[in-house]
Amino acid sequence: MDAIIKNFPQTPADLEADRPSQKEAEDAVRTLLRWAGDDPSREGLLDTPARVAKAYRELFAGYDMDPEDVLGRTFEEVAGYDDMVLVRDIPFFSHCEHHMVPIIGKAHVAYMPDGKVLGLSKIARVVEIYGRRLQTQETMTAQIAKAIDDTLAPRGVAVMIEAEHMCMAMRGVQKQGSTTLTTTFTGTFKTEPADQARFMTMVRSR
Repeated sequence: MDAIIKNFPQTPADLEADRPSQKEAEDAVRTLLRWAGDDPSREGLLDTPARVAKAYRELFAGYDMDPEDVLGRTFEEVAGYDDMVLVRDIPFFSHCEHHMVPIIGKAHVAYMPDGKVLGLSKIARVVEIYGRRLQTQETMTAQIAKAIDDTLAPRGVAVMIEAEHMCMAMRGVQKQGSTTLTTTFTGTFKTEPADQARFMTMVRSR
């Protein structure tokens, strides 16, 4: 699926201005515990609100990170290399923005250099930044491609994400093991079928 996303989330600075306090977050967890049918004052749950708030800070740390900062440094000494750079099987977890349950999968990201390259760890870092936000898989796929395309200005970017959604496995239809696959292509990957096919072949080769 070639996703086109027009409305991207607010910046970290915008979100920080509206962020509730630690106490408000913990009170919200207590409310959910009561709504679920349990007693937040019992011994086993006394520290749960604080633990959940702390865990959410970690699980959704992507809101506090800017992909442009991560991708800002590039390297131009590439000895004439101008072919595909592919980092595949990047593991990630995210959370569905509709049910706030996990999305677990891996991303494959490639680009065609145009005179400069990225440090390979930067690509994995961008996947992590967008993964650690409330997401749809389609949006995340497009966001990763857009961040690399805007910052690096390569000849093309290809992103494939394959993931299992716990909102399908744990609730609703409860179909464990089903995988969702999304792709976004820009530049030469979009206009040249041979480049797109080579990307897909390289991702699937083992």
